[in-house]
Amino acid sequence: MEEQRLFIELSIIVISTLILSGIMRILKQPIMIGYIIVGILLSPQVFGIMESHHSIATFSQIGITILLFMVGLHLNPKNVKETGKVSIVTGITQVCTTTLLGYLAGLLMGLGHVVSIYIAIGLSFSSTIVIMKLLSDKKDLHSLYGRISTGILIVQDLIAMIVLMVISAISKEGDINTLILSTVLKSVGIISVLYFFSKYALPKLLKKVASSQEVLLLFSIGWCMALASVFYFLDFSIEIGALLAGITLSMSPYRYEISSKMRPLRDFFVMLFFVLMGAEMDFSSINQFIFPIIAFSLLVLIGNPLIIMSTMGLMGYTKKNSFKTALTCAQISEFSLIMLALAIKVGQVPANISSMLTMIGILTIIGSTYFIIYDEKIFNALNKFLDVFERKGHKVDQHIKHSGEKHDIVVLGFSKLGSEIVKGLSEKKKKFLVVDFDPRNIRNLTRQSIDCRYGDIGNAELFDELNFEKTKMIISTIKDFDTNLLLIHKIRKINQNAIIIVVSHQIDEALRLYQEGVNYVIMPNYIGGNHTSGIIAEYGYDIDKFLQEKNIHVNQLLIKKQINFGKN
Repeated sequence: MEEQRLFIELSIIVISTLILSGIMRILKQPIMIGYIIVGILLSPQVFGIMESHHSIATFSQIGITILLFMVGLHLNPKNVKETGKVSIVTGITQVCTTTLLGYLAGLLMGLGHVVSIYIAIGLSFSSTIVIMKLLSDKKDLHSLYGRISTGILIVQDLIAMIVLMVISAISKEGDINTLILSTVLKSVGIISVLYFFSKYALPKLLKKVASSQEVLLLFSIGWCMALASVFYFLDFSIEIGALLAGITLSMSPYRYEISSKMRPLRDFFVMLFFVLMGAEMDFSSINQFIFPIIAFSLLVLIGNPLIIMSTMGLMGYTKKNSFKTALTCAQISEFSLIMLALAIKVGQVPANISSMLTMIGILTIIGSTYFIIYDEKIFNALNKFLDVFERKGHKVDQHIKHSGEKHDIVVLGFSKLGSEIVKGLSEKKKKFLVVDFDPRNIRNLTRQSIDCRYGDIGNAELFDELNFEKTKMIISTIKDFDTNLLLIHKIRKINQNAIIIVVSHQIDEALRLYQEGVNYVIMPNYIGGNHTSGIIAEYGYDIDKFLQEKNIHVNQLLIKKQINFGKN
């Protein structure tokens, strides 16, 4: 009977999360918010459907173990080298400053020393799941700010790992100095063993098991569970064992395959973790903590970005990279909730604090999601107020690599499409300049002796420096529709005769761009960079010929739109 009850409850949970997940997608929110809402709705305080708390808690523990294992898979410490000093300095500064401010705020609100420090630490970590998902959706993971954000996440997660180990240590009875020494010695010992095992024995073992997809999956689960169990018997937490199990495989060439195989397992069991978290929320305690919830949420949504922008600005980064990096870290992490759950389990923090931090998590994840999705619009609106976060003079992430001579064509963005256009322009011996937001692209172009410079369209100073008044053609390969609209309006104010070519992936957006004064719209689904280069070579700077091509293209788009409408 109990097994049947559990089956029915799981069925209701899965169906409910399916419906809420669809709603979250429409609202462009992380699915985990939907999971928590399902838990609230099914809890005894609302519909009272969830009764098998113990069994679901066991499933949720498995979910957290797999989640931390997969976080560890992406925590290859070598990745920090890609963004070097800025990730380490910014990550550590942000964690320390947020922890200090959160602790002081907690004391001022009368939460006590122990509760204040736990909440403060929880506020300092950002969500790896939320950030990586949103950056991946925006295709910004490999942008400069995306790589810096990833580096900061790695630093935060390594600090979180240490925090979990400390919580496990202080939960035990005995002399604190003896416990600290014992914990340090055991930590050094087991990490040393794992290091040598993962460097010399694990690669050979993986090579053998990887010949079978099923065996590789079973080995990965077994390795995760085994190491988590070992850490439990060594008086550490299961969570830290799972995290280290993932880290030991993070340098393996099979890590991506392991991650893809285990993702469905993770998603199902993690769903149950967040559902259970929502079900265990105590709304009476939330009413008690309304002011702290608002204050701490504002600290995360506003304070964390200000700390990151200030740090990166002092290190010489441009305000746009600092701003976009900062917005990614304006939410609390799943690590924060796991850490607090562990602290409650070992008796360090009262249970009602979990509801408060969960509510902070919901508010900050919702807010930061919109920050990340609309970062370009927010930056353009606040641009003139952000100069305080940018040092004068040369920037670390800013490069100018051209002779200073005038260019007939300016290419904005060096994406795959941009590289095709640049190749075509080079073959036609055109005088052009490439402007890009990624220093890596600038270095690559410099090695090819192509005139280029670092630039940000959102920066009004760029238009003065590039002297668009004399430019005959501007080609934007930037995918963002709003950015291209801004570009068109600015250029048309200073140069009515320039030929403007932009990119669009949507028919409606392409038609709107034509209405705003664009001479030609590249649609990568239909027209590639090579074709565009051919048109430029054939028409030169004859604006009348581009007008003819524009009229033909508009008619084609209208026909395609009608066909698509008929299909729908």
